[in-house]
Amino acid sequence: ELEQSLRTAADSALLADILHQTILHPLCVRYPPSAKYRRCFLTELIKKHESTAAEPLDELYDALADVLKEEESTHCYKNYLLPTGDCVSLCESTALISGGTTGLVTWEAALHLAQWALENPRVFRDRTILELGSGIGFTGIAICKTCQPRTFIFSDCHPRVLSQLGENIHLNGLIPEPGGTWSIQTESQGQEVEGENCQTPKVIVAELDWGSVTEEQLLGLSADVVIAADVVYDPEIISALIGMLQKLSTSRADTKAPEVFIAFTIRNPATYELFQAELDKVGIRWQTIPAHRSCNFLYDVQPDVTILQLFI
Repeated sequence: ELEQSLRTAADSALLADILHQTILHPLCVRYPPSAKYRRCFLTELIKKHESTAAEPLDELYDALADVLKEEESTHCYKNYLLPTGDCVSLCESTALISGGTTGLVTWEAALHLAQWALENPRVFRDRTILELGSGIGFTGIAICKTCQPRTFIFSDCHPRVLSQLGENIHLNGLIPEPGGTWSIQTESQGQEVEGENCQTPKVIVAELDWGSVTEEQLLGLSADVVIAADVVYDPEIISALIGMLQKLSTSRADTKAPEVFIAFTIRNPATYELFQAELDKVGIRWQTIPAHRSCNFLYDVQPDVTILQLFI
C-alpha cells in the first residue's frame, strides 16, 4: 500500500508525512537506526519522490545531506536476559578498542562472574561490594538487580569508561549517589558507605586509581566483598593490581578482610601464571573456583574462564 501510494502521489505531502513519521520522528531521533539504514531509506524516498514529478522536497535532501556527513555509529545497545526475567541493558562500543581503552565493551569473564554471582547470591546479599575495573557495568548491574547488596561501588579510572558506566547505570533504573563521579581521592577519610536497605542498594560510581589510592581512603569504603573481571590481561598492570590488594588487606587490619573474587579469561597462560606467582611472592593465598563450561549470556564459543578467590 505504501509503495502504491508513493507511486501515485500527486504532490510531496505524502512523502513529507512519511519522513516526519520515520527518521525525523522524536522517538527515532532518540533511538536512531544506523546511518547506513537511513541513507538507504532516504535514497529510496528521493527516487520515489522524483518519479512523481512533484515539486522538490527540501527537507528530504537536507536530511540526506546530514546523514551523508554523519559517521557510522560506533555504539550499539545490547540486552542480557537474567534468570529472574529482568534484563541488563547496556550501551556498548562496536569496537574492541575505542577511545584508547578496552573498557567500553563487555568481556567474557564479566559474563561468567555475573553468572557465578547469580548462583551464589549469599556472598553479596546485604553487604558492601567494591568492583575493580567495572568497565561499562554488566557484572555490577546484574548483581544489583538480583543479589540484593547493601551498597555497590562501581569503580574505574578511564574518564570515557566512567561516563558510559554512569549512563548504563541510569539506563537500568539504578540511581547513583548525586554529584557525578564520586572521587575516592577527595572523599572524607573513614566515611562509611552504606545503603538504607538491601532491596534498593546504594550505588556509587567511583574514580579509583590503583596506584594513588591510600589505605585510609580504602578503609572509608568498608568493602565486605571485592570483585573484578578481566583486569589481568597485561603483565604490566599486575604489580598495580597486587599493590591495590595489599592496601585493601592492611586497610582492614582491625576487622575481617574483604572476600576477593577475580575472574579471568585465560588468553595467554603465561600472564595467568605470572599473576599467580606474584600473589605467592607477596603471601596472598588463592584457590580456583572453576567457572561453568557454558554461560547463559554467551551464544557462541565459550572461552576458558577461571575465577580465583583470594585470601588477603
